[in-house]
Amino acid sequence: MKTIYLAGGCFWGTEYFFSLIDGILETKAGYANGIIENPSYEQVCSQKYKFVESVQINFDENKISLKKILNKFFLTINPTSLNKQGGDIGLQYRTGIYYEDKESMIIANNEIEKLQTKYSNPIQIELLPLINFYPAEEYHQKYLNKNPNGYCHIPLSLFKEANK
Repeated sequence: MKTIYLAGGCFWGTEYFFSLIDGILETKAGYANGIIENPSYEQVCSQKYKFVESVQINFDENKISLKKILNKFFLTINPTSLNKQGGDIGLQYRTGIYYEDKESMIIANNEIEKLQTKYSNPIQIELLPLINFYPAEEYHQKYLNKNPNGYCHIPLSLFKEANK
């Protein structure tokens, strides 16, 4: 099992999208790379503590590669948007890839460089080592499973494409 942390705006849609993909073993909404321990949603929204809404993705490398995961992730975001995805605006909604090992960093960097060739504006995806990750409150976990009509910046058509 390997783990990568992805931030693509509101974590509800990102978590749900990846939960649909074969080879993804577990997804968990949470807060990454902030400056305090165990933040609340309100503290994250204040932007004072520099957290990003992110999703912990545990996956089986024998079923899905990190490269494939990242290319699916790129479909769900506007990679040139700074601190904004859809209607979500703020530091906590920045896009990012947070890794635990050098191999993942190299793969992610290569995929971001390939992605940049498709855009004239600069890619705004953070690529950083994971400093910390705290699971979000229970009501955020599997939010779109619990609230099928809940807000999501990811087009519904992409959820149908997740496992293709």
